[in-house]
Amino acid sequence: MTRRIDSHDYSLRSLQSLLGVSRRVLSGLIDAGFVQPSRGRRNELRFTFQDVVVLRTAFHLQSAKIASRKILRALAKLKADLPEELPLSGIRVTAVGDTVAVKTGHAQWDATSGQLLLDFEVAPIKGDVAFLDTTPRDVKSREQQADEWFALAEQLTGTDAVGAEHAYRKTLELAPRPHYHAYTNLGVLLCEAETRCDEALSVFDSALTLFPDDALLHFNRAVVLEELKRYEAAVTAYERCIELDPTHADAHFNVARLSEIRGDKQGVLRHLNAYRRLIG
Repeated sequence: MTRRIDSHDYSLRSLQSLLGVSRRVLSGLIDAGFVQPSRGRRNELRFTFQDVVVLRTAFHLQSAKIASRKILRALAKLKADLPEELPLSGIRVTAVGDTVAVKTGHAQWDATSGQLLLDFEVAPIKGDVAFLDTTPRDVKSREQQADEWFALAEQLTGTDAVGAEHAYRKTLELAPRPHYHAYTNLGVLLCEAETRCDEALSVFDSALTLFPDDALLHFNRAVVLEELKRYEAAVTAYERCIELDPTHADAHFNVARLSEIRGDKQGVLRHLNAYRRLIG
């Protein structure tokens, strides 16, 4: 059965652990109205993935040595000053020196004072978090949004599998053209979960309808089939990888290993020799 990502997937404690942001900062952001968590079955606070994107800003600003009180003051003033037609999802917040800076287009200003920051006054940027707007307007904006979701997915992959999966799926949804790396990374992410190999296989199958002659996709699909103990199909997928890329040493090694399981002594020798030639 396909696992559904709950739209309220994070508790307050998990956010503290994930983002490294103090409870005081999180509480301040909630009080300021920047996030509106729901309540769980035991009346605990639950946060959406989009809340996580907003709260990651506080994390990065803290990492840039911006004081907590300045983060709260700047974000509260930012929300109050922005016109309604410019949502928070359409801005970029950065740390410039010890200042919280806001950028829209080519304009950049101090989030606390509202003073315009000119290019020659700007110190090296220490941190950069994009608020993501998932409302498509045209092909260009969809491509930009897809790129931002993909960048976020890559950042989350090592620490937050749920968030990374959501971001990769948003990349695939928004990208105006098939996004090869989002398919590849999502498939690998699902396969690493072990219990979700069927879903990973579906991702790689979909990718191969778009990139049928990509050796790496066939290799990754073969790995998933092997995890599912579908050894005959895995060998076929590895052999297709080798057909497309005869220098793929790992594919030769894996076929040799599976050939041994299947009792195919000739296959073992042929592919093991090919593997040794390629790495030798």
